Amino acid sequence: MDQIRIDRLKVFAHHGVYPEESAQGQNFYVSAILDVDTREAGLRDELSESVDYGSVSMFIDKFMKKNTFKLLEAVVENLAREILLKYPLVHSVTLKVSKPQAPIPLPFEDVSVTVKRGWHVAYIAFGSNLGDREEYIRQGLEMLENENDIYVLRTSEIIETEAYGDVATEAFLNGVIKVKTLLTPYELLRICHEIEKKAGRVRTAHWGNRTLDLDILFYDEMILEDEYLTIPHIDIKNRDFVLIPMAEIAPGFVHPVYRLTMKDMKENLCLTKSN
Repeated sequence: MDQIRIDRLKVFAHHGVYPEESAQGQNFYVSAILDVDTREAGLRDELSESVDYGSVSMFIDKFMKKNTFKLLEAVVENLAREILLKYPLVHSVTLKVSKPQAPIPLPFEDVSVTVKRGWHVAYIAFGSNLGDREEYIRQGLEMLENENDIYVLRTSEIIETEAYGDVATEAFLNGVIKVKTLLTPYELLRICHEIEKKAGRVRTAHWGNRTLDLDILFYDEMILEDEYLTIPHIDIKNRDFVLIPMAEIAPGFVHPVYRLTMKDMKENLCLTKSN
């Protein structure tokens, strides 16, 4: 990815743990590396195809002066998020905020915090087999879209499938959405659980009936397994209610474990069921 760099932008602002820091203020230096595809801007010589570093610099200055945080960690975290939300062409940002006048009773040159934050692509399966299934799904997807750090990019057709496993009794409506998000997998999982709870979801039985189900299928090409979360989601290769909508909206997406595309996995499952 191409980069636009802003080095040591000087900003006088009021951040710090101690009251005199927030009251009196001090100088901070902000450095930003913006990961941006500059190809079209370079070929066409058009600023609209890139990110205006002057505008970004003014945005940083305004944000630093308008807000007050105790910790440098909070400064960089919130500033990185706001840059990514403000400038959609920025894929990710590496942000360093330095505090050369930090209250340290020893000789030193600088104190700084550096983070890298960016957009991630995730696929979330949705389903419902209780009550007004269409309405539960509609409301659930609407709540996801209303989250500031989540943008829904594509939504599959909704299909009806038989209940999976031996617990659920009613047929499901299922589908998949593709989103881009600034959230970590665990933060995204928490949001999904909160939305399920608002829809009246009660977790009493594994693979049981539910008003709304939101499962993270994939998150970038991450492979993760712990007591809270498994990515990719378990047993995808045997779930037509996942593979059919995935093959519709992302046929070329490669499963990070099996190294097969969604289209190929769907066709393999169809062959297995027909034999």
